[in-house]
Parts: sequence; C-alpha cells; structure tokens
Amino acid sequence: MLTIGISIAFIVLAVLIIFVITEGWPRFNPILWQNMPSIRFPETAGAQSAITGTIWVICTTAVISLPLGIGAAIYLEEYGNPASRFYRLVEINIQNLAAVPSIVYGILGLAIIARALALGQTVLTAGITLALLILPVIIISTREALRAVPQSIRAGSMALGATKWQTIWKQVLPVAIPGTATGSILALSRAIGEAAPLLLLGAVTFITFNPTGLNSAYTVMPIQIYNWISQSRDEFHILAAALCMVLLILLFIMNGLAVFLRNRYQRRW
Repeated sequence: MLTIGISIAFIVLAVLIIFVITEGWPRFNPILWQNMPSIRFPETAGAQSAITGTIWVICTTAVISLPLGIGAAIYLEEYGNPASRFYRLVEINIQNLAAVPSIVYGILGLAIIARALALGQTVLTAGITLALLILPVIIISTREALRAVPQSIRAGSMALGATKWQTIWKQVLPVAIPGTATGSILALSRAIGEAAPLLLLGAVTFITFNPTGLNSAYTVMPIQIYNWISQSRDEFHILAAALCMVLLILLFIMNGLAVFLRNRYQRRW
C-alpha cells in the first residue's frame, strides 16, 4: 500500500510538472526575468520585481533564522539540562510550532511585527515572519545532526585539553555540517514557496520596482503567480505557468544542493 501511495503521488506530481512546462514554455524567455509586470500588455510583461523581491526576502530570512536555529540547537543538545523545566518548555514549544499552519505565522507577523513593533509591511517584516516559520525545522534538523556525532569525538577533544566550546566549534559542528546544511536548505526551500503569510503581511500583488532595502515594499514569485492566475486573459495564465517554471527550477537547485552536500560530506560511523 505504501508503494501504491508513493507511486500515485509521483504520478500526480509528474502530471502537474508536465502541464506547467507545456503551458509556460512559450513565455519562458529572458523577457520574463528582465521586464517588470504589466496589467495591460501581457506580451511584454515580466516578473523582475517578484524575482528580486524573493531574493531579498529569502536572504533576510536566512540571515535571521540560521544563526538563531543553529544556536538554539547547540544549546539544547550541548548545554541544556533535560531535567530542567525551561529545557522541557522550549522543547515542547519547538515540536508544537513545527506543526502550526503557515497562515498563523502570517497573523502573528501582521499583529506583532508589522503593527505592534511598527516595522510596517516591508521586506524585513516578511523576513522575520518566514524566519519564525522555518525556525523549528532548522532547530530539529540541526539537533538530529549534532546527535549523530559520536560522543567519542567530544570525549577525545576534551581529553586533549580543549574547552567545551572549542570542542563544539572545532570538532562537532564541522562533522554535523551535512545534516545542518541539508535541513537549513530544505527549510529555506519551503519559505520560498510560501504565499499565505505574505498575503497577510501586505506583499503587493502588482509592483513595478525592485526593493532597495529592508524597509522597501516588495512582492514575491508566489504572490505574482497568484495575481496572474486571477486575471481573465489566457496570456496571463501562460505567464503564471512560466513563472512557476522559474520557481520550480530554483527549488530543484536548492534541493539538489541539499542532496549533494549530504552525500558529499556525510560520514559513516
């Protein structure tokens, strides 16, 4: 039954990918990423602002989430006391937050980050919200990577006179890089495709300029796809399929990089 279920999922996925490629191939050309969007002339419309906005938002998300996620995982695995109430509280919340729907993070970002903290509907607000969304995934994957490092490496390093932090920084983290990098890249891949939180955070569906900083207005590829799909003209539907191809290519590259890092640097103990 498991094999049948997986086979059906792969068949559906293959059909969707083939449909997107067939539909969007006529507009998959440099105009798509060189020109700005247009609501009047689909034949010359592009998605440069959406692609650039996606890069800005994802880079901001990575800068915020990676240090926090990896640092939290190091604390929980190397320094935390499993018997303490604080440790148990943090661990339970991480497990629960990993299952929270993304729309809830959008509501949280709108109420607290955008309004209470007065950061507005900007690239920074989107980056913080998406960082909170993927933070549990990064923490869990990094903890698993650290847990897979044999205790003998830690014991040998400390027996030679290294401090606990030197052992973690010089010995444990380098060994855990494949698992940490794989989990982080997959988490960022999820963030790239998120549209629901950004709709609540004011990602503009039609914008004709690139972000110039963290306080700029922005749009992203999923929002631009949503905008084009909602149009009545077939030319915009072809544009949406072409932009889906760009998003799929980016996701395939990131997932391929994660697989490469895991296979290239993973060690068997």
